[in-house]
Amino acid sequence: MENIEKRNQLWAFIVTGALILISLLYYSSNIYYIYLIVYIWFGVAYGMMLQYGRFCMASASRDLFAAGVPRMAVGVLIALIFFSLVSVVLAATNMSTFHAGPLGTHELIGGIIFGVGMVLAGGCASGSLYKIGEGNGTSILSIMGISFGQAIFVDVGGIFNKLLPQSWIDAAQATTWVPKDKITSWFDHYFLGNIVFKKNIILSDTGAFSGMSGDIARNFFANSLINTIIPTIMVLFAIYYFFMRKGHLKRVKKALKKEGKEQKTGLGDELRGMWNMITASERTTLMGVLIGITAGIHILAMKGMQNKFGISNFGELLARMGHHEDLSTMGKIFDPGYWYITTQEAQFAGWIMDKVGWDVKDDVFFGVMNGLPELWRNPALWMSVGIIFGAMIMSLLNKEFKWKLPKGELIVWGLGGGLLMGVGARVALGCNIGAFFIRVAGGDPGGWLFGIGMVIGGYGGVRFFNWWTDRKMAKEMEAF
Repeated sequence: MENIEKRNQLWAFIVTGALILISLLYYSSNIYYIYLIVYIWFGVAYGMMLQYGRFCMASASRDLFAAGVPRMAVGVLIALIFFSLVSVVLAATNMSTFHAGPLGTHELIGGIIFGVGMVLAGGCASGSLYKIGEGNGTSILSIMGISFGQAIFVDVGGIFNKLLPQSWIDAAQATTWVPKDKITSWFDHYFLGNIVFKKNIILSDTGAFSGMSGDIARNFFANSLINTIIPTIMVLFAIYYFFMRKGHLKRVKKALKKEGKEQKTGLGDELRGMWNMITASERTTLMGVLIGITAGIHILAMKGMQNKFGISNFGELLARMGHHEDLSTMGKIFDPGYWYITTQEAQFAGWIMDKVGWDVKDDVFFGVMNGLPELWRNPALWMSVGIIFGAMIMSLLNKEFKWKLPKGELIVWGLGGGLLMGVGARVALGCNIGAFFIRVAGGDPGGWLFGIGMVIGGYGGVRFFNWWTDRKMAKEMEAF
């Protein structure tokens, strides 16, 4: 046992050392790569915290709906509150890189598809990455499903274009900022003809709050209090009421009866029940606080890098270094400036497809908007790699790393669930992090639409799994 612990510690040091060496090599190559290095190490930080807190939104849905355990859902909501508070200061001081997404029902629909997929795969987009760092083979399949599912979905046309509404086709062709030869796929017409014209809303920028004096007060009241904190508290109350209240009050009345007192409960007992629910798992709640704060510091760091180099996108630095082939027609690559998952995974799959002869640059997603940089020059992809290695370091130190190869149904669930998550992420233009967590905390009300869809999809996925398990057990008993 002692030998295993020493071996795990050794591997944790080797992984950390490798990341340090990679960072030094990049920095010695060109100072501009410090931008990429910052992404790497924030990815490592996310990975360590995700693994330590067992932080996964798929687990939140599964635990809540299948077992009535709210621990993970509460941790996610706590992280949301703290991230929104940090975002207030960043927005008020013009140090935020956040940008809202188009507001519409596509967020709800994409969230439903994504929610089903994350339950089937056993991990959301961020959860699947950190579970790879624990040696989970099913999560590797899930990320492959997410990656190639997106890359194929945004590039396919042909017969699928025959299903397009004429209004989408006309609107897409009327777009002036996109080269006509790049409008080829179903997704191109969906995005240009149906999504791009929808409003991007940050609550503090709307007319209802324009009269408020003070940037911090306006951002706090609109983006944090109204868009994040109050809805989050309402969700926490709902979770308590439907999943915890009955058991808590039963225990309170039992204690009162034992003490010979009247079995009457009041508001104080309800509030104590809420607090007990929030603090039931100190580990998860603590990581929720730290993740929320770290996500804010990440934005501050990226904005600082942009100000330092006088840029708004890493593509400008790649151009200065002569890597024009990495860029989109807009001279950019995908560089969110904050914690984000899925788009960089689509670039990973698109890069592979491009190398084997599939022209993925003939569309809007890769060709116009996000570019297709070499893997080693993709900052957001390095963030995902950092999450994997950060989780690996933490799982090795906690003696929780173990290779688990998928078998039988797990192969289908991993790939199929990942595929659904990839499709849902593209429909909604984001995943559980980019379309929900970041947007809600940043004051984008559309993030709640994705969150509602994700919960609906998660509930549907849990119900499907229950049906599948009962059916399988019934067959096995019948055979027995």
